[in-house]
Amino acid sequence: MSIHPHVLIEGLSKRYGDGPSVLHGLDLEVSAGEFVSLIGPSGCGKSTILKLIAGLNPVTAGRLLVRGQAPEVARDRMAFIFQEPTLLPWLTVIRNIEILLRIRKVPRNRCLKIADGMLALVRLNHVRNHYPRQLSGGMKMRVSIARALSLLPELLLLDEPFGALDEMTRDHLNEELLDLRKDQNWTALFVTHSVREAVFLSNRIVVLAANPGRIHEVVEVPLTYPRTNETRDSNAYLRVVSEVSHVLRSVEGQ
Repeated sequence: MSIHPHVLIEGLSKRYGDGPSVLHGLDLEVSAGEFVSLIGPSGCGKSTILKLIAGLNPVTAGRLLVRGQAPEVARDRMAFIFQEPTLLPWLTVIRNIEILLRIRKVPRNRCLKIADGMLALVRLNHVRNHYPRQLSGGMKMRVSIARALSLLPELLLLDEPFGALDEMTRDHLNEELLDLRKDQNWTALFVTHSVREAVFLSNRIVVLAANPGRIHEVVEVPLTYPRTNETRDSNAYLRVVSEVSHVLRSVEGQ
């Protein structure tokens, strides 16, 4: 691992009030440019880890640094993509992409230039003046991704963004996401319940156990980039899917 990891987690624990520990004793380093997926049974704290990294919740114990800084200090270098697109229904697609930049007081002409660029990246120029109600689920998520990338983040946190989509749309958006990463070279932490998705996207997969949430095993993904639909048919891909599935079953049986 890098001497100066993008994300450093040491002995991290989290509990809410007097309740039981949600996370306990996490140790993880994520290097710049890595794509790391978090997978595990419901209640193991996957989404909580992202919220702690984003500075949305305080750590109970341990150390968490982003680029050597506390998460709340490094927040302007990261972007968060939630499970739902969370688009503002009264704004058009292009205005939804601009909104975070406008909140940050970016000049109007600069906002529009960046938003146009992001819209082109996700290939949605033809719906720039549509409203969210006029878009499919996959289109809404692409707008959400474009909005997050408009911030030009160094770290992208994705909390199961494709979970509600059908398998074909999910596979297509996985490929688009890796294309965007190739162009922008951000570091990613990605929460998913899909083993196939985690293997397709990731350099490494962190398998979590529950009660309390903790790291059970970290699986390396020895697949080269770029990854395409043909990758999913390869023996190497299928072997890793089988390995991660076996580890996950062992965790769920605990």
